[in-house]
Amino acid sequence: MQFDQLVQQPESNRNQEWEQQFLTQFPSLKVEVESDSAKEGPDGWPYLFIKTTGEAKEPVPDVLVWLAGRGIGLVVNAHKMIPDYIFTYGMIWNYVETGRFIEPDLSAPAGEVVYSKDKNLIVGPPSDKYLPPYARKVIKEFLDSQGIMKPKVLVVSTPDFKSVDLIFSVSSLGNLPPAKHKAMAEMLAWFLPLHYSLVLGEEEGLPPFHDL
Repeated sequence: MQFDQLVQQPESNRNQEWEQQFLTQFPSLKVEVESDSAKEGPDGWPYLFIKTTGEAKEPVPDVLVWLAGRGIGLVVNAHKMIPDYIFTYGMIWNYVETGRFIEPDLSAPAGEVVYSKDKNLIVGPPSDKYLPPYARKVIKEFLDSQGIMKPKVLVVSTPDFKSVDLIFSVSSLGNLPPAKHKAMAEMLAWFLPLHYSLVLGEEEGLPPFHDL
């Protein structure tokens, strides 16, 4: 199905197959940027609004690279009653790094995480491949705006890298009470690819954490 046909499909027909076709075709388009600056979305995050109709001059890959360096999401055809698609910042930089917005067959688990000392785990700071410097800078700037000046992180993975957790030190986030962990995790998740496993944890009992 051609892209112009995809965006004409009613919401009731937009299933996983529709999404896959949309995400596959979208990077090959040229789009019209509605304004030179980001706008705040209903969720409070900054987004660039673009149209796939009209005077489309900007290649999508160029737009994505521009957004990745600035910590901005993307809304496609926001002039409609319901936008055709909304990209979080994490989805954008994941595409810039890998050529994919969403990783197939990968999803971030939910729930409490317990690390066993008898497991052979790999621990250390996030690599530039896992968390590119520009994305790291964007996250640090967001946390700085929240009054969090020295966030610390640790990456814990299994030897086969099938399970990788990015742990943020709770104490470095201002000793957040447990009641606020979920809200902070949801905010941080907007900056990360959808398949990343994000954990808010205590430093005690774990190897030394590292500055973000």
